[in-house]
Amino acid sequence: MKVTAAALKWGVERRLEFVEFRLFWEGSINRADLVEFFGVSVPQASKDLALYQERAPGNMDYDTREKRYVAADKFVLRFLEPDPYVYLAQLRSVAEGAVPTHDSWISTLPNADVALTPKRDIDIQVLRLVLDAVRESGSVEIFYQSMNKVRPDPIWRRITPHAFGFDGFRWHVRAYCHLENRFKDFLLPRILEVRGKGKPGATGEQDWLWNNFFDVVIGPHPDLTESQKKVVAKDYGLDQGNGVLSVRYAMLFYVLKRLGLLGDAAKQSARTQHIVALNRKETEAALNKAELLI
Repeated sequence: MKVTAAALKWGVERRLEFVEFRLFWEGSINRADLVEFFGVSVPQASKDLALYQERAPGNMDYDTREKRYVAADKFVLRFLEPDPYVYLAQLRSVAEGAVPTHDSWISTLPNADVALTPKRDIDIQVLRLVLDAVRESGSVEIFYQSMNKVRPDPIWRRITPHAFGFDGFRWHVRAYCHLENRFKDFLLPRILEVRGKGKPGATGEQDWLWNNFFDVVIGPHPDLTESQKKVVAKDYGLDQGNGVLSVRYAMLFYVLKRLGLLGDAAKQSARTQHIVALNRKETEAALNKAELLI
């Protein structure tokens, strides 16, 4: 159970989480680790380790030979939630180059790589001004390059942005388009300039596709063997052989595309497509509904 630390200063609490992270994932920690990462003094690092022992008794022992604190056999998480993705998210961020090695809590990084995609060029000033509009619930004009045949060249158009979406490859801003009088997705790299703050159009509360969800029921591909179905169920965290993904209508196309569920996945090879949508007809109807309202 996570320890409540209302009485602790934020900095101290963060350092206790760091101590626990190192003990749990790497098995040991010493004062130098805290000094190097947080820039605290040696006496402060000693106090932090003593406080951790007080708040999480029995979690670490001192190895006199290695001069390090090591995780005890009966180690129990007290300051961190048991989530493997916390570790893997840091590993991925370093592998992608999004976070420098010295900013990661992982001291000994295992060899890792990710399937990279070309980095999208997002103008930092564009992002700042769009974020301003979201925070202020206002509108801005954007110089936008669409792939629409009707508008082959970039044009100025006013939008009222209210949210951001990521499809696994690209970031877009979800906004009300004053030109077409409807909510749309605008890819951030295609916004070339931003200007002209103004009054909002429709607000995010009126974006039905963003605020409503559809449940995609997924399960193992029917052509898999029973043992293969069991491991797929484990891989995707499926309960009783199937699971439910609650997806915003506005994100439904992106989710289905990424999971290979556009169309009838059961007709694809089970070797490469391991899951199918068990409520395929309802999912297709929901996708058509989303596309009609876009």
